[in-house]
Amino acid sequence: MPSPSLPLLRPRFVLASSSPARLRLLRAAGLDPEVIPSDVPEDLPVGTPVAAAVAELAERKATAVASRPDLAGALVLGCDSLLELGGAARGKPEGPGEALERWGEMAGNVGVLHTGHCLVDTGSGRAVTEVVRTTVRFARPGPAELEAYLATGEPLAAAGAFTLDGYSAPFVESIEGDYGNVIGVSLPLLRTLLQRLGHEVTSLWA
Repeated sequence: MPSPSLPLLRPRFVLASSSPARLRLLRAAGLDPEVIPSDVPEDLPVGTPVAAAVAELAERKATAVASRPDLAGALVLGCDSLLELGGAARGKPEGPGEALERWGEMAGNVGVLHTGHCLVDTGSGRAVTEVVRTTVRFARPGPAELEAYLATGEPLAAAGAFTLDGYSAPFVESIEGDYGNVIGVSLPLLRTLLQRLGHEVTSLWA
């Protein structure tokens, strides 16, 4: 008589980021990761190419959290995003003045949002890293609109001083590429990275 099959244990999944947007996106896709921010330094040499920068920072975040002894056997995801505008990297603005200046550059312009993804399997010790790029075309918000947007505080907490799932969504005319990547996680890429490490995204569904 065949033995009854035992239910598979869901792998422990950890997001090495405090980003509420990333967490919302993952939860909407049926994933419910533990959140353990990495708090690693985000300094890189001046002139580091944007794609290389987000890949390096994603790896720092993922490996820092994955090194914790209490996470043996877990899958740890680290991400980092930067907007490339005019060939230069743009992260979170340091204050309202910088955010206003940034939108002066972005308005009516096109940028590329780069997000680095690093997934570490602490069980096998393997890690995979990839970068996804999405082209973003910005509208031209008026002075009153920008003043109201700055008052929300949202641009100070977002890479590139904008989001697609918040107050600035009406100021983004179009994107070319992965929508989730701009929010902070490319879900199709996450599925691919999981498969490369021998896991299925469906095994993480809550």
